[in-house]
Amino acid sequence: MSERKPYRNFKKREPSLTTEQKVEQFVIRNSKNGYFTKVSTISYKFEVSEDMAWSIVGELLSSGLFESIHDEYSGEMKLCETGKIYAILDLERKRKRDKYKNNNKQSKKKRPSQNANS
Repeated sequence: MSERKPYRNFKKREPSLTTEQKVEQFVIRNSKNGYFTKVSTISYKFEVSEDMAWSIVGELLSSGLFESIHDEYSGEMKLCETGKIYAILDLERKRKRDKYKNNNKQSKKKRPSQNANS
């Protein structure tokens, strides 16, 4: 018979993070990558009620590690790390500009081929 190895190599798991800690890490990660985190995202991403999401946001804002800004079109609150609002806004503008340029280039390429086929 084959001998089974004991399970001694398994380590005890550290206690899992609380929802508040997960949200905090998520907002920090988004900020570092140049994105805001919408408050509405928190409730469905972490499967918490909207009231719970707002209480978490309140705790995060009161800690002083995060800032909020409101979307200029929808009015929705967005979060980021303190001091990164203008850097992220600048990145958003650049992404929109690049997206607009790429869409224009693609549409200009399509037009001549459509006229040739007609």
